Amino acid sequence: MPRVYLAGPDVFLPDAAARAEALKLICARHGLTGVSPLDALAGESDWPTLSEAARIHRRNEAHMRGCAALIANLTPFRGPSADVGTAYEIGFMRALGRPVFGYATTARAFAARTREFLGAAAVLDPAGEWRDAHGMLVEDFGLFENLMLDCAILDSGGSLAIAELPAAQWTDLALFEDCARAAAMLLLDRATS
Repeated sequence: MPRVYLAGPDVFLPDAAARAEALKLICARHGLTGVSPLDALAGESDWPTLSEAARIHRRNEAHMRGCAALIANLTPFRGPSADVGTAYEIGFMRALGRPVFGYATTARAFAARTREFLGAAAVLDPAGEWRDAHGMLVEDFGLFENLMLDCAILDSGGSLAIAELPAAQWTDLALFEDCARAAAMLLLDRATS
């Protein structure tokens, strides 16, 4: 079964291990093996001098190298954008040439979320473009997330599953299942081609 890396801020949830198991079960239903950042890695004990942060980084990159695709939770995390670690992991998998799928429990565009986050600091300039308190342009391409993430996902052959689910922001699994289904179709089709 193709291995799929499960990226996202889910690792910070109070029930992170249970969440990882739920995602893995969904993957298995679709013929995939879900790989969580929380999963142990063979040989990890060979890194006794590394800090915990360095071990996590090394473990996650090793997991990604062993996966055929990535499914990323892009629900905005501690601000208007996706978790920065998840963004890194998307770029890492794209550099490996692997497909990436993303989901989020908000459908609001990145520019709208950014302006809301900035509040009164977001102002229209004379050209009609939004800028922050430092005069820096607020990216507005009408996309869900920063253009590098949206475009990377779509260019990889992956897809985005987004919906406005504020009451289920960190509990909904239907959007993840949409991504698992799409990943399975792509990966299993490639395997039989």
